[in-house]
Formats: sequence, C-alpha cells, structure tokens
Amino acid sequence: TAAAFDSFRFVIKGSLAGAAVYMAYDQGLLGSGTQGAEALKKAQAVLPPAIQEWTSYIGWEVRTVQMNTLPPTPKFDFSPSDSWNKGVQTVMSALSVAPTRACEYTVEGWKYVKDLVR
Repeated sequence: TAAAFDSFRFVIKGSLAGAAVYMAYDQGLLGSGTQGAEALKKAQAVLPPAIQEWTSYIGWEVRTVQMNTLPPTPKFDFSPSDSWNKGVQTVMSALSVAPTRACEYTVEGWKYVKDLVR
C-alpha cells in the first residue's frame, strides 16, 4: 500500500506541475515579451478581487496593496558595450606587444644567466 500511495502522490504532483506549465503556456507567459506583458496586466486586474473574495470567505483581513505602483528602477551609469569594447582593446593591445615583450624578457633572462655564470 505504501508503494501505491507513493505512486498516487507522484501522479498528483506530476499532474499539478503539468497543469501549471499548460496554464503558463496558455496564458502566453512562455511566449514573447509582449504576450507576457499582456498576461501580467490580466493577472493584475484579476488577482486582487479574487484574493479579496477568498480571504473574506476564509475570514482573514487583508490590506489591499496598490499593484500598479512599482518602485523606481535604480539608475546605473554602466554601458556593457563600452566595457566589452575596453576589454577587447586591452586584450588586443596585450597580444600586439607580446612578441616584443617576449624578446625583451628573453634578452634580460640571458643577461641574468650570463652574469650568474661569470
């Protein structure tokens, strides 16, 4: 009976997960950004009354929150393209002088070895 109960729980959980994925797909949440934005607007319009009705049925008191006001987004003075370009320029600069630096370091190394041998 324990195996049957575990199987039953697995089927129920799988069904709920499948239903959640289907609902997300059906509502357009897995589509483009515009479909997601439309689905969010629908949810913002439907959820507060449904939650209010459910909590009044249960007997809980819920303070209503203004859903349309979001905190302002922080302003960053950061450009990914500029940072990427600076990184590429730094790497290319290092690669362009690498042969010259390798020759210089080789000459210095030979001088050091010659001075040690004398």
